[in-house]
This record gives sequence, C-alpha cells and structure tokens, in this order.
Amino acid sequence: MFDINPYYIFTIIVIAAGGIPKGYDEGGFSASIGLASFKHDYGLTSSLWKNNPSGLASRTANISSFGVLGAAFGSLIALALTDRFGRLRTWQLFVILWASGILMQVFSSGILGFILFARIWGGLGAGGLTVVAPLYLSEIAPANSRGMIVSIYMVLLLSFLSLGFFINYAASVAMAATSTQYRLVQSIPLIPVGIAFICSFFLSDTPRWLASKDRGDEALEVLAHLRRSAKNDHRLSDEYEDIQEQIRVREQNLSGVPIWTIIKEITTISSYRERFLLGIFMQTVAQWSGGNGITYYIPQIFTYAGVVGSNTSLITSGAYGIVKLVFTLVFTWGLVDVFGRRRCMLTGIAIQCITHVYMAIYMSLFINSGNKSASDAAIGSVFIYAVGWSIGLCTVQYLYGTEIYPTGIRSVCYASNMALHWFFQFAVVRVTPNMFVSLNIWGAYVFWAMVCFLGFVILGIWAPETKGVPMERMEELFAGRWWMGWNAKLAPKERSVLQEKDSKEPSSAEVERV
Repeated sequence: MFDINPYYIFTIIVIAAGGIPKGYDEGGFSASIGLASFKHDYGLTSSLWKNNPSGLASRTANISSFGVLGAAFGSLIALALTDRFGRLRTWQLFVILWASGILMQVFSSGILGFILFARIWGGLGAGGLTVVAPLYLSEIAPANSRGMIVSIYMVLLLSFLSLGFFINYAASVAMAATSTQYRLVQSIPLIPVGIAFICSFFLSDTPRWLASKDRGDEALEVLAHLRRSAKNDHRLSDEYEDIQEQIRVREQNLSGVPIWTIIKEITTISSYRERFLLGIFMQTVAQWSGGNGITYYIPQIFTYAGVVGSNTSLITSGAYGIVKLVFTLVFTWGLVDVFGRRRCMLTGIAIQCITHVYMAIYMSLFINSGNKSASDAAIGSVFIYAVGWSIGLCTVQYLYGTEIYPTGIRSVCYASNMALHWFFQFAVVRVTPNMFVSLNIWGAYVFWAMVCFLGFVILGIWAPETKGVPMERMEELFAGRWWMGWNAKLAPKERSVLQEKDSKEPSSAEVERV
C-alpha cells in the first residue's frame, strides 16, 4: 500500500465538494420552499389555491424540479468538456455556473419566471459537477480503495442534505418570515463550495487524463505526488504502466475523435454496449424506485406518516438525512470494499421494496385513522427505507458508472448516464406531488415497489461484482453473456512471455471492430 499523504486527502475533499450543490438542493432548498416567507413571495400559500390543489402542486413541483432539469443539460455539457479541457478545469467551470445561478435565485424577489430561469442556470453547474467530481475521484483512486474514495462524494452530498433541513429549522425558529429568511438559507452552500473553488487552483488534473493527452511525464509526476512515492517505485510503475497500456490499446480509435465516433464505438462493440446499457438501467431503477422523489418531499411524507407540526417535520427530515449519511459512511468505509458493490446494491433494493409495500398499505388503510402503532411503524419505515437507499442505489450507481468503462469512452458513457439520471430525476421530482394527489398517495408507493422488484431481479442477474477489479481489467468481466453477469470473475493475472505477446495483439473487441 502507498502512504496516504495530506495532498491526496486535500485533493479528495476539494473535488468531493462538487457534491454539495446537489445535496443542499435536495435538503436545504427543497425544505426552504416550505418556509412561510418563501410561500408568501412566490404565491405558494394554500389559501390562494383552495379550489385548485393540483395547481399548487404543479407550481411547487416546477420550482423544485427546474433545477433538476438544468442539471440534466449540465451533465450533457460535461460530456463535451471533460475530455477536451480536462477534469479539473471543467469542475471549476461548473462551480462558476452553479454559483452564479444561486445568486440569481437568491435575489429573484418573488418573480416566478426569474427563479425558474435561475434554477435551470444553477442546475447546469450542479449537473455537470455530478459527472466531473466522481469521474475525477475514480481516476486518482487505487483499485483497492476506489469504492471508498468515490463514495466520499456522496458523504459530502448527504452531509449538506441533512444540514439543509436543520438550517431551515433554525431559520424558521430564529428569523422573521421575511425575504431575508429564505435568502440566507439558500445562499449557505456558496461558502464551502467557494472555499473548495479557491483551493482547486492548487490541484493538478488526473494522471489518466494527462496520460491520454500524451503528457506522460506530467502524469507520472502527479501520480507519484498522489501516492507519495518515488517515481522508480515498482508499485507506482505497475500502476502507471496499466494506465498507459489501456490508453495505447484504445488511442488508435478513440483518441481525439468526435463524440459521434465514440458513440458509434459504444453501440457497435458488444462489451461497450453492455456496460453502457447496464449503467442506463441502473440509473433508471435508482430514479424510479422513489429515492429522490421521497427526498425532495420528505417533510410532506413525514406529515402523511403522522408527524405533527412543520418544525417537527423539519427536525424529523433532518434526522432522515442523518440516517442516510451514517449508513452511507458505513457503506463507504466498511461495506463497499468488503462485501462488494453487488451485495450492497441488492440488499438495499430489497429493503426499499419491503418498506414501499408497508407504506402503500399504511397510506391506503391507516392514514388519518388515528392508529398510533401504524403511524409509528410508517415513520420507522421511512427511516428503514433510508438505510436501504443509502447502502444501495444511492451510491452504487455513481461507483459503477465511474469504474466499468475504459478511459477512452468513460466520460461519454458516464455523462450520458448522468444526463439520464437528471432527466429522470426531473420527471420524478416534477410528478411526485401530482402522483400523491391523483393516486391517493398509496398508488405512488405501489409503483415504486414494482420498480424495486423488477430492479432486484434484473440487476441480480446482470450486474457483476467489481470490487477490487482494476479499471483496466473491467473488459474481462463483460466478456460473457449478460445474463451470466452474476457469476463473472477475473482469471488470475499471470506474467508470462505468452501473455506479454498476447497483450500486444488486438483484443477480440478490436478484431470485431475491424
């Protein structure tokens, strides 16, 4: 093992701060639209919509979801920028986009059209950061700790999600219901992300990106700095050679070519196509299984479950965020690189499904019934759901999406997956309030439970275990039939003359390409 040095830790924390915009949006901003001051300025008070509850739900959903819509386009922009300008410069650009959007949002002053535009603009930056930050972290992390390093992004995201609820509670108790109240709440994340932005100018780009741009000496120097190792260390040389080997194999077809050519490679090479579709399916299940729909409207859901009072609901929502954070930490620093991605994911989906089933029963039979036992069980079910979401699809989707693709197509595949993630999240956040109205709440839980069941079956068959697999050897996991992914394993790596010869010959994928 290489020594962990302060520069490496500093790099991880700065880049992982790219998760703060998304996390605070789901916690701090989503809760702030329930503040009396915000409701007054943007016409969200229920007295104005007595005869049109669907209209109120739609306006609330638009304000919440337009940031997610912007994020979908931001992740597509990241697709075009990450390879051309590098992971670091692209990260910095998206921070600027997000921060300018937040400033416009804070000073929209009750103008609905302006805040919707500001939400989309800021969302561009937040969405781009969801692509660039995990991508950067995955490319600087050693294989045996990659899961933990990439998951730190989610730890910061969830920390600020939880913090956002408590900040809203403090503002509702300690501040007058004026515009200053929600403006302060919504501007808080500018502080930590601004500090991270300044610190980012002391960082270098990733060794993999530098090597892919024929900046080999610089790549080796950065890698040595990250690993706190001498350039002639054999472990460093082996890691650097693995990076260079994959780049050499792919560069003749994938280096400096248009995105459309890379897309053609993805669609025509079976191994690439399977990995791309796996990422797409994982994102689909993650979004439509209820995760972000529940998170954005968690105070409302706790009210349905029997929590009384808006302030109490905010505190309970903050506790929900803490549960997500704690179990994401357990996942990050215990489960993911011990029990593996696959086992954690399937366990999490199963827990989600079971809790959805109970909530559907509660919402159809016991809501507003005064049955305290059923209500307490519903509240507990929401927290148990948070455990399943945290150890499963909340984080695994990001991890798989950064590690299963080769360098040449990684940014295209991951950005495409994140674009779908954001478009689906926009749809989920946009329709959830209306689902609660039109499906009598319980119908939404039936739908989410069905998605979880299908996801458990299909991902249980398809998704291979990637724990401890070097990114340069992912090709071997996807060499067989997709329905045998559950049993895919690496063959032992042996150094021999024959292997050295074979490594210089075209792979089966390359023969197929020819």
